[in-house]
Amino acid sequence: MRVPLRLALAALAAAVSLVVIAPGGGASVQPAAVRLELVGRFTNPVYVTAPPGDSDRLFVVERPGTIRIVKNGRTGSTPFLDIRSRVSCCGERGLLSMAFAPDYAQSRRFYVYFTENSGDVRIFEYRASSDADRADAGSARAILRVGHRRFPNHNGGQLQFGPDGLLYAGTGDGGGTGDPFRSAQNGRSRLGKILRIDPASRRVTVYSRGLRNPFRFSFDRSTGDIAIGDVGQDAVEEIDFKRRGRARGANFGWSVFEGTRRFRGGRVSGHDKPVIQHTHSAGWCSIIGGYVVRDRASELFGRYVYGDFCKGQLYSARLGSGGASGVRSEGVSVPNLSSFGEDADGHVYAASLGGAVYRLR
Repeated sequence: MRVPLRLALAALAAAVSLVVIAPGGGASVQPAAVRLELVGRFTNPVYVTAPPGDSDRLFVVERPGTIRIVKNGRTGSTPFLDIRSRVSCCGERGLLSMAFAPDYAQSRRFYVYFTENSGDVRIFEYRASSDADRADAGSARAILRVGHRRFPNHNGGQLQFGPDGLLYAGTGDGGGTGDPFRSAQNGRSRLGKILRIDPASRRVTVYSRGLRNPFRFSFDRSTGDIAIGDVGQDAVEEIDFKRRGRARGANFGWSVFEGTRRFRGGRVSGHDKPVIQHTHSAGWCSIIGGYVVRDRASELFGRYVYGDFCKGQLYSARLGSGGASGVRSEGVSVPNLSSFGEDADGHVYAASLGGAVYRLR
């Protein structure tokens, strides 16, 4: 995700654009019956989530280094967690996401992804305190450090527990222009990857490679399929998709390819091409990957919702192994779109870096 320059661009990108889908699929500009319901206003919100089975609370991650709880429609005045002293913010840096352990109700463990003061990417484990609305700041346990001191951009930022019960993290290629250190294709580097982590042992393996800045990815709560929003360089924004378990060993092409376009010389064995592409010439700049909606009360049920930081408009599509179909604008916009999120009941949310968090209705 790119932020400083594109804050200025966001107000300029308002028109519906053409979409390029690879392979197959059609395009539509007819909106579904979707509306945005304001949840609250926050300080640079960048992620929204909730513990498994907890229908009463919503957790909002604020980029400067705090996490706040919304309960019964009210936002708590005291943060659930405050690690501002550890966090380097802002631009593309900051506290970028969190994930609750599948057994959170018993273990009280959760995980945060942030850039620390040195610039390195860190993942820490914490536990909730005896007060369920407060984290135990003293419970911090380091899980992962990824060196990231050369450039301030392309930090990745997503944490998700997969259908196998392990923790997954999306890391950027380390920044700079054009992946100058070729990190994304280097199997020994942890940059430009989807990493799979066993938090108990802190064992880390490279699950997928060839990513530029997978700022947001998600697992379909129904099927376990993975969808990755990978922010492009100068021409193409992309959504990558793989069926459950099939992203292991996948290579999404960067920096030999940007989307399906050749970016530089070299070869990629078994290039896994995107299922959706959007171009910068059509006003896209930093794609924000979302979720397959599994809220049966929603008009978007079964569709993958996503957007872009500059355009703000929300889009949806049906994803499959052969590509994407039915790509359409949903007729609603979130200026400075920073993230989507999902609560315990499968309701989907959208956050604006400007402060607002909305539920999609």
